Amino acid sequence: MLHPEWSYQAVIYEMNVRQLTREGTLRAAAAKLGFLRDMGIDAVWLMPVYPIGAEGRKGSLGSYYSIRDYCAVDPGLGTMGDFDAFVAEAHRLGMKVLLDWVANHTARDARWVGEKPADWYERDAAGAPAVPWDWTDTAKLNYANRDVWRAEADAMEFWVRRHAVDGFRCDMAMLVPVEFWNEAARRLRKVNPGLFLLAEAEEPYLFEAGAFDACYAWEMHHLMNDVAQQKVRVTALRDYIYADRNRYPQSAMRLVFTSNHDENSWNGSEFTRMGGAREIMAAFTFVVPRGLPLVYTGQEIGYDHSFAFFDRDPIPSYAANSFTDFYRRLAGLRHANPALAAGEAGGEMVEIRNNAEDCLMTFVREVKGNRVVAVMNLSPYAIHADYYTGIYAGMYTDAMTGVACELRGHVEEDMAPWSYRILTR
Repeated sequence: MLHPEWSYQAVIYEMNVRQLTREGTLRAAAAKLGFLRDMGIDAVWLMPVYPIGAEGRKGSLGSYYSIRDYCAVDPGLGTMGDFDAFVAEAHRLGMKVLLDWVANHTARDARWVGEKPADWYERDAAGAPAVPWDWTDTAKLNYANRDVWRAEADAMEFWVRRHAVDGFRCDMAMLVPVEFWNEAARRLRKVNPGLFLLAEAEEPYLFEAGAFDACYAWEMHHLMNDVAQQKVRVTALRDYIYADRNRYPQSAMRLVFTSNHDENSWNGSEFTRMGGAREIMAAFTFVVPRGLPLVYTGQEIGYDHSFAFFDRDPIPSYAANSFTDFYRRLAGLRHANPALAAGEAGGEMVEIRNNAEDCLMTFVREVKGNRVVAVMNLSPYAIHADYYTGIYAGMYTDAMTGVACELRGHVEEDMAPWSYRILTR
């Protein structure tokens, strides 16, 4: 499967509009797009912008994912004109906009609950719309009814055709029949052949008919947390990467991250979960095979906070700092090196054997004359590293410092806990 050209070396940003600015509006968020573009962001995934249901509402503002109307903008975020202005500004800056799509359920007081036949929803024993999982502010749609399929695709096309969105992040995609996604993708790509679809799921069958460009790498994320907390050693992460090669088509992209809205709000920030490993794990997401790296709201300025999910909890101050520069360097690394591309375009991981493989990963990704060497001490221990580079010896540039350096044939070096080097040529 061929993906949109922009996506192979892209860096994605998940925007929590409610918390990004003091105003919590699309208009205020649009003013941040230049900052993100300068940092190297290629596409902005907007958390849901639709009106939020009142029935069973959690907190003061409710969940973005309890949707009352698929074809409108929540008044608390602004107007449809503000949304269009946001997309126009992103496009002016050369950025793509992905809209969060929640196909599995609506709010309990959604327009469809009152306007559509009862069999548009799954029903409980009392005849009320069924509650999926423990999401008591939502109602489960009935995908046995093909009218639901058509209405969902109509609503998605509304945003592609009339409001120029470039793709969708599809919430809990595995809870909806894959045949729906395949059918909707074929329809939407007739409107926009470059449409990008990201599944919040990691079932391999999602790629069988080519609907999705990318899916989450949840398992890898949890392993990264476990390595950071030393519940497992880096060998578990290495084993995952090798097993992952055989689970998916070579073209499949995997969204990789140290944080997102779920992890941040329910399990804590990357500072809480990963501690001293936070930086190396972020760097790892930019060099891992097939990876499509994600930056979540606040990470670009090192904001160490777990956002309230159902209430206003805005970032108190926002300015470029060392964290911004860190992500700018990583984005530059990705953009400048085709070897790091996601999907089938990038280089596979070739390991350089070393003397401490329960702590240390030394590997190469290479394609069409471009080479990236990563030397990463993914442990809380000081390591005396010893390895032979063989054909990979030579002169390189350190991606994080810009300094030229030589990678000798036989390398011995002391590495501090959670330290790393990323070398390019």
